[in-house]
Amino acid sequence: MTAKSRDDIDSENTAGRRGRRGSCNGDLRGKKALVTGAGRGIGRGCALELARCGADLVVNDRPRSPDLPATVEDVQKTGRSCLAVEADVFDRSPCEALFADALREMGRIDVVVSNPACSVRGDFLDFHPSDFERVIQGTLTSGFHIGQLAARHMVDRGGGGKIVFISSVHAKMPYARSVAYNAAKAGLNHMAFTMASELAGHHINVNCIEPGWIDTPGERQSFGDARIDAAGSELPWGRMGTPSDVGRAAAFLASSDADYITGASLRVDGAFWLKNMLSE
Repeated sequence: MTAKSRDDIDSENTAGRRGRRGSCNGDLRGKKALVTGAGRGIGRGCALELARCGADLVVNDRPRSPDLPATVEDVQKTGRSCLAVEADVFDRSPCEALFADALREMGRIDVVVSNPACSVRGDFLDFHPSDFERVIQGTLTSGFHIGQLAARHMVDRGGGGKIVFISSVHAKMPYARSVAYNAAKAGLNHMAFTMASELAGHHINVNCIEPGWIDTPGERQSFGDARIDAAGSELPWGRMGTPSDVGRAAAFLASSDADYITGASLRVDGAFWLKNMLSE
C-alpha cells in the first residue's frame, strides 16, 4: 500500500460517514475553524472531521504545498466552505498574515487546531545544534505563535473558543534519537496547560492530543511502506492509527461536549503507550 492509496482510503472512509450526524463527535454547525498543516496526514484528517461535523474551514499548509488543493476539495464535498491560505507558520509574520486572511474571509475564528511539526532524528552526541533549533522552532515556537494569535482574537471578540494542539506520545515517551522532537512536544504540552490556566476566565479551552503511531505519508516516507504495512499487527490495537482517528478527537475537543475540559492531554494511540506493559 502506498502513501497515496492510504490517503485515498482515509478520504473514502470519511466520505462514507458524511451526513450521519449521529456518528459525529460533536456538533460544530455554525463554527469557523482554522487548521494548520492541513495538506496531508493528521492535519488533513482534522480538517475533514471538523467539516463533517459542520464547521467551515480555513486550511493552511506551507507555500506551494502540492497537497492543500485536495484537502480543500474534500472539505467542500462535505458541503462546508473552505479557504486555503499558504503560509510558513514556523515564523511570526506569516502566522499574522494567515490570521488576517482567515478573519477577512470568516469574520471570526471559533476553533484552532495547531498541527505544525518538524522532526529530525539522530544520536544525541552527534545532533547538530541547528537541527535542534529548527525542530524546536517548527514544533514548539510555531505553536506559540498560532496559540497566542488565536487566544488574542478570542479574548478580543469574547464568547470563548477552542484551541487544540497536536502533540505526540513523544511528549512523555523519551524515544532515543528523537531528543529535539521529544523536547518540543513536551514543551508544547506544558505551554498548552499554562495557556489553559491563564485563559480559563475567558472560557477558552486549550487542550492537547497525543497521537501514537499514525499511518501518514510522512511516516511512510520515514520508515517505508513495508515497515508501516507490517507495523499494525505488532501494535496492541491490531492496526495503525489513522488521521481520522485523531480528527475525531479534535472534533470532540472543539465541540460544546468538551466545554468543561481544558488543560488536558488526550492520548489517541490504541494503547501504544501501554504496548510494553501488556501481559504475555
